[in-house]
Amino acid sequence: MLTGERPGALPIAPTVSVVIITRNEGPELQATTSNVLATLPAKHRQVIVVDDDSTDLSTAFLADLPEILVVRSPGIGVARARNYGASQATGDVIVFVDAHMRMPEGWHDPLVEALRDPHVGAVAPGIYSITEPKCRGFGLDLTGPELKARWLHKEGSTPSRVPILPGCFLAMRRDTYRDTGGYDPGMQQLGGNDPELSCRLWLLGYELLVVPELEIGHLFRTAAPYPARWTSVVHNRLRMAFVHFGRGRVERVTRALRAYDSFPAALAMMLDTEVDARRAEIVRARRFDDDWFFQRFAITC
Repeated sequence: MLTGERPGALPIAPTVSVVIITRNEGPELQATTSNVLATLPAKHRQVIVVDDDSTDLSTAFLADLPEILVVRSPGIGVARARNYGASQATGDVIVFVDAHMRMPEGWHDPLVEALRDPHVGAVAPGIYSITEPKCRGFGLDLTGPELKARWLHKEGSTPSRVPILPGCFLAMRRDTYRDTGGYDPGMQQLGGNDPELSCRLWLLGYELLVVPELEIGHLFRTAAPYPARWTSVVHNRLRMAFVHFGRGRVERVTRALRAYDSFPAALAMMLDTEVDARRAEIVRARRFDDDWFFQRFAITC
């Protein structure tokens, strides 16, 4: 059940559960997990790897690392794999991490500090490209009714509110994750998870902050290392609209997404899910509607 309850105070030295989902990540997974273990104090950490049906043997090395909890899923996609990992988490804070990231020493401290404010639902660092370090983004917004995400520039040196946080490295209090329902399990494969979660948190009355003093590297790819369908991306954008938006905005999003060849298949996928029940649950729990969200960030959709 989604609630608007505010969490209690974090402990002075909270434990951190890092949830890494992986599928055919090759050597990147080992580099990322090694980085996490080297930069997060052992007495305050839990590291969980969700192997979502890898076929490249990239998770074999984890058998020699008992300090990492490995769970396996049958190719259930980003949202449900993250939820599965989070269901195993015991830390006060959950950090969702892609399996191709680079973190500096002490990275968890500024994120935890920002989450001490009970009004903050989730936080993220600035993100830079490992292959092109000059390319940096500090949160995202949406561009038009196709619901495409766009990186934002750095705004000052203190934590700032942004409409969308990047899911490649996102931290939440575990009780906030629980009370807000985590990632939408109706999302398919990949694409659209970050805007949906971020929009939902704002509508429930939480704030999202990017912490610019912290910058973390991400390996941007032109394609996923496993078969990925554009139909899932279109489906996820449609689902976000039908669950969260008013009629006029749903119509605009639908018209825009009709331009994609995969639209009919994506629409058929969505009609086979519990969209109406999901929308009713969100409407009952939220403090604000989609008009408030788009006006709050001056987004045209």
